[in-house]
Amino acid sequence: MTGPMIFSPEYYARMRALEEEGWWNAAMRDAAAMLLKTARLAAHGRVLDVGCGSGQTMAWFRAAHPAWDVVGLDVAFEGLNAARAFGERELLAASALDLPFADQSMDAVITLDVLQHLPLRGGDSQALSEMRRVLRPGGHLLIRTNAQSLPYAADDEAFAFHKYEVPELRTKLKHAGFRAIRVGRLNALLGLAEIPREFAARRASSGDGHYVGLLATPANRHALGWRLKRRWLQVEAAAVCRGMSWPLGRTILALAQAATP
Repeated sequence: MTGPMIFSPEYYARMRALEEEGWWNAAMRDAAAMLLKTARLAAHGRVLDVGCGSGQTMAWFRAAHPAWDVVGLDVAFEGLNAARAFGERELLAASALDLPFADQSMDAVITLDVLQHLPLRGGDSQALSEMRRVLRPGGHLLIRTNAQSLPYAADDEAFAFHKYEVPELRTKLKHAGFRAIRVGRLNALLGLAEIPREFAARRASSGDGHYVGLLATPANRHALGWRLKRRWLQVEAAAVCRGMSWPLGRTILALAQAATP
């Protein structure tokens, strides 16, 4: 079982298709919207998408908050090229470890599926500190990242890949100067289907370490299964918004606020 390797042009082409048509991506946008609604964002502001990839999240946020300025940043040129093809213009090539913005210049920061790819032993903490630096006091941070589940994945030294536990992420947010509002697992029930596929992918990729191909493929969004799976993830997300964390959920969604001095 194979898929396009991470950060390749083929990877971003597949990601674009998934972002537009995949039930998981649609449901995760629903979950993010539900969590952001609890933040009660102002009518105007400036948001930074750290690790913007193909720019789909930028377009999604702008559609919901048309008066906000939306800026995207990514270290991968292929991702930025995909975002430009998607129509985004305010884009920068830079690292999450050293954000090229002034202190307190953002009202919100979004970072989806980025923390787990940063350098091990401190890269994520450095990035969180940078996000806190560019946020105004009281500004909000929305995070989505991988959660440790089955099969258990040790840190991958070769590809700098890490999976999180909820208490670990809470602690790192606190140390970076954030107040965690909600941190919880979701993608629990449907994530069970990923277990055999990840075992198979691990065997296909030498059996040790993290497989870095993109295995998912777009599905028919008009199919009943597509709608039911999206709806179920909405149910899980609603529980996270109320402070619950699902057992064995494969995804962590977090909303935090920059602590005031």
